[in-house]
Amino acid sequence: MLNIRKITTDDSGIILKFITELAVYEREPDAVLATEAHIQNTLFCGAPKAFGLICERQDGATPVEPIGFAIYFFNYSTWLGQHGLYLEDLYVTPEARGLGAGKLLLKSLAQIALDKDCGRYEWNVLRWNTPAIEFYEACGAKPLSEWVGYRMDRAAMEAFVDSDA
Repeated sequence: MLNIRKITTDDSGIILKFITELAVYEREPDAVLATEAHIQNTLFCGAPKAFGLICERQDGATPVEPIGFAIYFFNYSTWLGQHGLYLEDLYVTPEARGLGAGKLLLKSLAQIALDKDCGRYEWNVLRWNTPAIEFYEACGAKPLSEWVGYRMDRAAMEAFVDSDA
């Protein structure tokens, strides 16, 4: 049986484990700088800006086992005049894929978005991640083919702020 629940402070270790496993899958194993302390201080502070869900599996008498997670936050669409839900990370352990955990996490987030009157629900996926793309499209999501994502890391932000540009 699968169950979705909100993350708790006791989940910091498993969240970090899932983040690290996702980074390895996405071919960026050295990119994770987060620690359990970072997770505690950002996801469980007085006014968190990001939130999370854990998917657990329990089969009979076996202990409850976390098998996946999702981290999300709310953004804003000026065109819609409504908030949106942005999925930052979705991960299901390799051995639990195909059990419906990813779909259950996506559906749970869609319900949160609907409950919060969000006008959209969006995320990014790596172009080479064909299994994820096929999964998302099977769930009804559509790619944003006309948009290109941009990012500044901390060093780029500091250089930009200090520049004459």
